[in-house]
Amino acid sequence: MEEVTEGVNNLAIAEPHKKNRIQVSNTKKPLFFYVNLAKRYMQQHEEVELSALGMAIATVVTVAEILKNNGLAVEKKIMTSTVDVRDDSRSRPMQKAKIEIVLGKTEKFDELMAAAAEEREHAEAEEQS
Repeated sequence: MEEVTEGVNNLAIAEPHKKNRIQVSNTKKPLFFYVNLAKRYMQQHEEVELSALGMAIATVVTVAEILKNNGLAVEKKIMTSTVDVRDDSRSRPMQKAKIEIVLGKTEKFDELMAAAAEEREHAEAEEQS
């Protein structure tokens, strides 16, 4: 019986919601909402996972490219798949493309974020004077 309990405890159960996962939609929020959210997640964690279905895939790729081109992130893993999505108006499930992009912090991430924060503070101070 102990072996069964130990086996159950050691099972790697997929987390339904990871703390560092951002599920991107192309209808709900503007592009830079996701860029800034990803920056915030990378400040808290070493990496961020961007995930999208169907038409939102272009948005996720754009967010990843912006972060990479600004020197904030490096690509760690890209996974693609298809998933069955149930739609109430249809009797059978529909297949949708899915992408998951895992980005990690660059070595200069903290330095670049600090410089951007300093630049914002300087701009705000100029506006007030």
